[in-house]
Amino acid sequence: MKRVFSGVQPTGNIHLGNYLGALKQFVELQDDHECIYCIVDMHAITVPQDPKVLKEHILDVAALYLAVGIDPKKSIVFVQSDVSGHAELSWILTCNSYTGELSRMTQFKDKSKNKESAPTGLFTYPVLMAADILLYDTDVVPVGNDQKQHIEICRDLAGRVNGKFPGTFVIPDGRFLKEGARIMALDDPTKKMSKSAENIHSRISLLDDPTKIKKSIMKATTDSDGVVRFDVENKPGISNLLNIYSALSGMSISDLENKYEGKGYGDFKKDLVEVVIEALTPIRNRYEEIRNSQELLDILKEGAVKADMIAQKTMKRVKENFGLGL
Repeated sequence: MKRVFSGVQPTGNIHLGNYLGALKQFVELQDDHECIYCIVDMHAITVPQDPKVLKEHILDVAALYLAVGIDPKKSIVFVQSDVSGHAELSWILTCNSYTGELSRMTQFKDKSKNKESAPTGLFTYPVLMAADILLYDTDVVPVGNDQKQHIEICRDLAGRVNGKFPGTFVIPDGRFLKEGARIMALDDPTKKMSKSAENIHSRISLLDDPTKIKKSIMKATTDSDGVVRFDVENKPGISNLLNIYSALSGMSISDLENKYEGKGYGDFKKDLVEVVIEALTPIRNRYEEIRNSQELLDILKEGAVKADMIAQKTMKRVKENFGLGL
């Protein structure tokens, strides 16, 4: 089976966009791939973090991994900082990367914009991400379209090292979302749904209660046309809601357009509320059941041991090729 690796940062509550864009893929892939899923806490400290809050968020994300259907009997689930190979390989790759290529990274340019100086960790973030992937001889990386540049630099670094020392790394492929599945903010459908947006009704978090879900959807931006039709350019709000409805219900967008022909946005939104609540209630229930359990801690400890065994094998090969150690 091909090996899959991906990770999620422990920063805030995971929302519907994260679920449909990444976690749902994670669950689907584990049936016919060897999957390794990580909580990437080392990436989180590229910006200041409260240590106590960070630890809680690590467990939050781990519990949500399991709540959405990731099975620790099929997949390895662990915390990035529990496996030292991530930092070790990141340094080796940093020594094989160039400031020019890192300075061209879109996310770095966005996050460092209008700042006199930026944290070095933010600059070298793509190298750590490459290390995460290459450490496990990964074949497939399921990510959103906004991560294409990071996958490209990972492949470039792996190819560069393999040019010097053939066979050092497996060169991974990205598994990207179809554009239609991209989930946008409810209050501004021209922007991606975000954990950090000030307006809490711009997103639906996986742990939102039914009252919050209903309020967010009923307040969602639409248009004055009154016709339920998919048209991203002219009707971005309704198109976004149709994407959510389709992804959670399994109905095609064309079937939804037919279902709501001649009906207004009120009926459409009320039904969408029910669809979202039905989809998220089992996730919230499972999360509450496992979040503070010893089972969760045991799964993460066992996952770290399994991940470290794979990582050590890779690091042994890398060090030998680079002439490191004795």
